[in-house]
Amino acid sequence: MINWDSNVFPGILGRTCDRPCEPACRRGRVDQEPVAICRLKRVAADNKDEVKHLMPQAPFKPNGKKVALIGAGPASLTVARDLAPLGYEIHLFDEQYKGGGFMLSQIPAFRLPETVLDEEVNYILDLGIHTHFKHYVDSLKGVLEKEYDAVFVGTGAPRGRELKIPGREEGAANIHIGINWLNSVAFEHTSKIGKTVIVLGGGNTAMDCCRTARRLGGEDVKVIVRSPYADMKASPWEKEDAQHEDIPIIDNHVPKSFVIEDGRLKGVMFEKVEAVYDENRKRSLVPTGHPEVFYPADDVLVAIGQENAFPWIERDVGVDFDKWEMPVVDKTTFQSSHPKVFFGGDAAFGPENVITAVAHGHQAAVSIDLLCNGKNLLTERLDPMVNLVSQKMGIHEWAYDSEIDEYERLIVPQAPKTKTLVNRKQEVEMGFDPLAGYKEAQRCLNCDVETVFFAPKCIECDACVDICPTSCITFTANEEEPELRQHTKVPALNLTQDLYVSDPVPQTARIMAKDEDVCLHCGLCAERCPTAAWDMQKFWYNVTKAGELKYGPNGNMVQITRNGDHAL
Repeated sequence: MINWDSNVFPGILGRTCDRPCEPACRRGRVDQEPVAICRLKRVAADNKDEVKHLMPQAPFKPNGKKVALIGAGPASLTVARDLAPLGYEIHLFDEQYKGGGFMLSQIPAFRLPETVLDEEVNYILDLGIHTHFKHYVDSLKGVLEKEYDAVFVGTGAPRGRELKIPGREEGAANIHIGINWLNSVAFEHTSKIGKTVIVLGGGNTAMDCCRTARRLGGEDVKVIVRSPYADMKASPWEKEDAQHEDIPIIDNHVPKSFVIEDGRLKGVMFEKVEAVYDENRKRSLVPTGHPEVFYPADDVLVAIGQENAFPWIERDVGVDFDKWEMPVVDKTTFQSSHPKVFFGGDAAFGPENVITAVAHGHQAAVSIDLLCNGKNLLTERLDPMVNLVSQKMGIHEWAYDSEIDEYERLIVPQAPKTKTLVNRKQEVEMGFDPLAGYKEAQRCLNCDVETVFFAPKCIECDACVDICPTSCITFTANEEEPELRQHTKVPALNLTQDLYVSDPVPQTARIMAKDEDVCLHCGLCAERCPTAAWDMQKFWYNVTKAGELKYGPNGNMVQITRNGDHAL
């Protein structure tokens, strides 16, 4: 339920998230590999008990307001989840036959089983959402005329980018736009592909295309990308999974033409390039001068990017668009130039990922609720709820596991290729079992447990300095940050990580400076301190929801206490 509160889709994200949190994980500074945060969310989701009765129970007391959601992807579903319990009448429109948006049509079933998707989508639809599936909205003006109090647009980035090189039109029968092809596979309109397949592109969609092609009859499947391997946009684990399935990735090749013989596609010609970087790390792809290279292909999948498309939004309806034909959207409120129209997910600022769409949905729901209650969308917006609670239970007892475990990140087990490559719906990753999940969680360095220093209690005995296993604590004269970083016990060279600097201590007026970059949050400083000048306090953060609500662990809605513009 804690996952469901903020992430909304713990089982989906536990399988498919782009993991923007993991690069920030401090375990990666110790072991090179962060804690498997994403896969641990799946452990929690897969091993939950029955939770439906813990969620808000429809029907809810109506508040007289109606909201239209265009598109049934993660952003719109998040808005629906946040607003429905407040009494809003929610109408959800999508041209597909059920909810999920691109999670349904573009994420292959071997990564996200449909049963998992349906379960988590239905948790939201069961909140009393009025669904209008198989309904393509062809006019925003028409929607606004139906007197909705607000309209949220979460239609994603539905158009795959074209590759206009010689031979494209002549070979059209065997040259497919990647996201369209994945959509066709998902809805079972396409069930086979040629034996020799080239996938053009270096993002996650390209990885999904090549792996799907292997399951539909592709025996010789290659990914060919114009950039260097290290610069590919695909997540490292997505590239590894493709290569594990015997799919080579050929980098530094720019497609120049499709080769057509007797009216049929025969392959693609490529120009070899190399990456050259200037002093600002801006990349240029420079031809090597080698002869063009031919790769044969029965089919080519073009996955070189996605674009937004809003042909159904009239340009005189009050929604402004920029020079790239993207809606002008406020990055805090997600409100467009039309006061009743909001955007989120890929539709707002271009292609991102599921968790970003969820974040957009939360904030858009806050804005819609403020709008419908006649409040200012910026000045009356509540900050996230934060709290600090001491974890001290006794002299040497803490309410968290502070021991540092010394082992590397666990590998998620996978089903054998003999099963996965012959069945596109066979899930590849099997997930951690509860014991493995617990063991992986033990790698956490407890970033949520903060070291808190009370300068007036310090007697400068240096016990904390002596016991610190990473020498991150220093008592020294105060000075400007660049000099202070050089005078810590071990120079604090990571400028992206702030120093923790205290008020002057009573005896000498020195300050305590702690390098958060290497602190393990082990609590030894607090254990050793004879005056309790150090404490370990658990930090709690909760994303602001519409109506100033948060969901407790038992599913109940809790009103957040307002303290000025902050939450308690």
